[in-house]
Amino acid sequence: MIDTSRAYQYAQWCVQRGNQKVGKYVKLQARKWLRIADGKHKQAYVSEKAYRKICRLLKLMVHPDLHCSMYEGLEDYAWFLIVAVFCTLRIGDDRRFYQTAILEIARKNFKTFNSAVIFILGMLTEPRFSRFFSVAPDYKLSSELRLAVRKIIKVSPALVKYFKVNRDMITCLINEIEYTPLAYSNDGMDGRLANIFLADEAGALDSYPVEAMRSSQITLVNKLGIIISTQYPNDNNVMIDEIDIAKKVLDDVLDKENVFALLYEPDDALRKRWEKDDLVIYQANPVAVNNQEVFESIKDLRSMAVLYENKRENFLCKHCNIMYKGLGVEGYVDVQKVKRCRIEEDPAWWKGRRVYVGLDLAQTDDNTAVSMVAEDNGKIRAKVWGILPKDRVEIKSQKENVDYKKLIAAGNCFAEGEEVIDYGFVERLVMSLEETFGVEIVQIGYDRYNAISTVQKLEAAGYECVEVKQHSSVLHPPTKLLREAILKREFAYDDNRLLEINFQNARCTEDTNLNKYVNKKRSAGKVDMVMAIIDAVYLLQVDMLTNGAVSWGIQVI
Repeated sequence: MIDTSRAYQYAQWCVQRGNQKVGKYVKLQARKWLRIADGKHKQAYVSEKAYRKICRLLKLMVHPDLHCSMYEGLEDYAWFLIVAVFCTLRIGDDRRFYQTAILEIARKNFKTFNSAVIFILGMLTEPRFSRFFSVAPDYKLSSELRLAVRKIIKVSPALVKYFKVNRDMITCLINEIEYTPLAYSNDGMDGRLANIFLADEAGALDSYPVEAMRSSQITLVNKLGIIISTQYPNDNNVMIDEIDIAKKVLDDVLDKENVFALLYEPDDALRKRWEKDDLVIYQANPVAVNNQEVFESIKDLRSMAVLYENKRENFLCKHCNIMYKGLGVEGYVDVQKVKRCRIEEDPAWWKGRRVYVGLDLAQTDDNTAVSMVAEDNGKIRAKVWGILPKDRVEIKSQKENVDYKKLIAAGNCFAEGEEVIDYGFVERLVMSLEETFGVEIVQIGYDRYNAISTVQKLEAAGYECVEVKQHSSVLHPPTKLLREAILKREFAYDDNRLLEINFQNARCTEDTNLNKYVNKKRSAGKVDMVMAIIDAVYLLQVDMLTNGAVSWGIQVI
């Protein structure tokens, strides 16, 4: 039955080869869910029983605008979201597999309406006395969901007698489940117990409301948090964090499968073509794919945004899910392309190699990285280590959503020092490379920031240290070379999950001369390991150019 459902059929349509009307991350989520639906997952399955129950309930609801059953009137993406959330269960205890559902979707895709459908389904299926909350920046926005729930109930004869609708609360009389809309502006978020919560317009919220709701769910065994928004033109909102986590989950750089995310945003390659390319509209607006009227309306808005600068921010953020303030920022390289370059560790390969070492010595309470790169027949091979303070492992793991304990056990990074990094360990690590791997260190490249003391000690030990100025004109050539080597699979690195996370975080910006470089401040997390490799690649590139050994181009500075 599942394989004939609209949810399954929509997921299959998403993953069709050559289908460019959905973006990369929707395809990844569809592919992962189809694996569960096809019975190929060891920990989850899609319940036929739960699906039949959802279908029966949807047939009881009346669509207030289309005047048909909700079973017939729901959009395809809404079917996918609902079936994934309510029918994907854990093998063994039949609890919900997904505890977080994230929907990044442009305006005019009925997101609040579909959220109301999800809440009604939850109120009809959750245990007795459960409590539901919606969270939004102000009471008016939070009440939009309550109004949508009320509207559906009032036009559905089979439901209306089982619900009590008050000004501040909706109660399901069958099981005494209460739904209360909350406003961040005047309601306290702590002290609640939310079986299901929904954060609407999360792009206008900071992290506190969502974290408060999640904290309330700690003791619950079958919890659900739904986070929905378009993009907003600000750099500090909870939706940015949630999208970043979801992308890392979908890219398999975070071991966290309880997140279901439909990220309707245009792929990076399309963003600069928003003025003409209709795929930008399709990838951000799933309803526009089959609704010509919606599509034409968005095209009209696009025409105005092209002509008038003051209309551009609203159009790009709200209808294309492109953060207008961030148009100058783009991902460095697709982490899936990076992962194709991963190889098994082989210490013997390094023996006798001439290597270049890169250092990214951040503040003493932050991450630091040491890289080692070598050239082999025009290809670049790298090995890199991260170092972080031992007493901050737990805090950083929670804050950055990175399992540092697991990465330390895998040898991807070291925890040294207490509240601050032991730079003595960093110096000993660099000085031990020649003996440990049998290599010859040609040069050590470093960013001057926080590195002077360490560099002086390395130079006293006989190593040649070269400052790699952190300027776009200097960083552009190695940044470009490393990216091209990755795309051509002429780069290799020893299996390192933390490095992959760093590549996932990395964001590039351009200067006025179109020189691209990885921007730490604009990146989505730690990128110290990537920067350490770029510093080392800079030395390698200069040396190869000087000796004429490899035809790698470099700008004259």
